[in-house]
Amino acid sequence: MDEPDATFLLQLADAADRETLPRFRAGGGIDNKLSGGDFDPVTEADRAAERAIRKLIGAHFPDHAIVGEEYGETGGGDRRWIIDPIDGTRAFITGIPVWGTLIGHYDAGRAKMGIMSQPFTGERFFADGRGSFLKRGDGEARPIAVRKTETIADATLFTTSPRLFSGDLLGRFEALEGAARLTRFGTDCYAFAMLAAGHVDLVVEGGLKPYDIAALIPLIEQAGGIVTTFAGDRPEQGGDILAAATPALHEAARRILAG
Repeated sequence: MDEPDATFLLQLADAADRETLPRFRAGGGIDNKLSGGDFDPVTEADRAAERAIRKLIGAHFPDHAIVGEEYGETGGGDRRWIIDPIDGTRAFITGIPVWGTLIGHYDAGRAKMGIMSQPFTGERFFADGRGSFLKRGDGEARPIAVRKTETIADATLFTTSPRLFSGDLLGRFEALEGAARLTRFGTDCYAFAMLAAGHVDLVVEGGLKPYDIAALIPLIEQAGGIVTTFAGDRPEQGGDILAAATPALHEAARRILAG
């Protein structure tokens, strides 16, 4: 295999799904990555899925770097895989199927390909460098696209939690929430997939790491959407992230969030 493609993205998802799905709603152990009363859960499903993804990438693309949430960075160079084996571990451990495995591919610092796999619902949302697609179960992949919402008053807004924001930023988020037609909470990566598939118009998240957003950047962009930091910069390194269905909607929301 000379270059990664959609088939390889799906193979990576298969490898991860074999580790995550049998452990979902199975009551496995949960560790806390933090001390001092805070809670950042990690499970053996997280670790096993990342190991499986890393093994397959290493077998096919040994010269590519890998950055993962659980096992850090290995290798170097311009070709980089960015892995979040379970984005939404809190959802995973509470039995709610809005978590997903995120695998993104960077070339010279830009997100080119990515996949979000949700094995319980049987959905794979992926971008292969040419477009964005949804594959359900054994069915054929079909193209997906954002909807054409241009005003905040007509928009559906998602964020994981308003508690991601504080101070003036919380006030700006609440202003955006007040202007939107509908606001919902708590879906982690699934909200970005719904934006790419044309069901959501705005997704706002604070303090993301690269592995939280890497796979989702090409998914949104190749579905016709816009994703940047609140300042309007490229999102590959994470931070405070705004994704929108259209340029007009993105700019209107960004003006509110940037203050």
